[in-house]
Amino acid sequence: MNILQTVRPAFEQRPVEPVLRPRGVEQLVVGQPAMDGAGVKLTRVLTQSLQRRLDPFLLMDNFDSDQADDYIAGFPEHPHRGFETVTYMINGRMRHRDSAGHEGRVGPGGVQWMTAGRGLIHSEIPEQQAGLMEGFQLWLNLPARDKLRAPWYRDVQATELPSFTTETGAEVVLIAGESHGLCGAVTRPVTEPLILDLHLSPGGYFAQTLAADRNAFVYVYRGELKIAGNRVPRKQMAILDNPADSDGVLVEAAEGETRALLIAGRPLNEPIVQHGPFVMNSRQEINQAVLDFQAGRLER
Repeated sequence: MNILQTVRPAFEQRPVEPVLRPRGVEQLVVGQPAMDGAGVKLTRVLTQSLQRRLDPFLLMDNFDSDQADDYIAGFPEHPHRGFETVTYMINGRMRHRDSAGHEGRVGPGGVQWMTAGRGLIHSEIPEQQAGLMEGFQLWLNLPARDKLRAPWYRDVQATELPSFTTETGAEVVLIAGESHGLCGAVTRPVTEPLILDLHLSPGGYFAQTLAADRNAFVYVYRGELKIAGNRVPRKQMAILDNPADSDGVLVEAAEGETRALLIAGRPLNEPIVQHGPFVMNSRQEINQAVLDFQAGRLER
């Protein structure tokens, strides 16, 4: 049984979007084992070295383990400033709390979207003692004008996320942005992030129109994809090229059932200065963020 069909209503049928000049693959990136929080084992896919190339995206982690010791300690209290986090759960449940008074739980197929803005203290702790914990966290940059805005938070349950099918063997969950005439649960007017969870049946394919100036990548977490003649295996990210005449993205299931994330956004083209959980536009702003954290001035 399809996991998401156990928590979502029936997928809506949508017409296929025409893509005549699809993008190719610029680079394949193999996810690297990493550890974060209080010892959570994960695969780090988008690293600091790729932030300029994949602007406005800063980081992406994939956690995927059925061994409780790999995830049970979670991510105790830690600060953030200057960007947004998007946590998408595939399996398992995570409890979120922050110092602005927000709290919630995200279960299978759900999303937690947090805008850190001027700063807050955040924690993410698994709400299970055993079983499979699987999902992703994506960091999305904020434009300079919004880096010190008030924090914002939203839990989006699986049933709130638009989903659709196409005649080409694709089931699609729309997390953010616009696709095939539908609008995701969250939109952002500056970075315009597009976040799609694609489920392709054997031999299926999916086409998504996309402006040529958007940076885009695809991460495969089940099966294997084909993009412009390139095979993209499980646990690898394909950075898509940006030809001026391209009009979209076309992906195909190489064989068997395949699941992947398609992520794209409008680059900010602003300086990126990161120091751990702070992402600003200058070293001076980073120094101020550290001082504010040490003095307890982040959102309480």
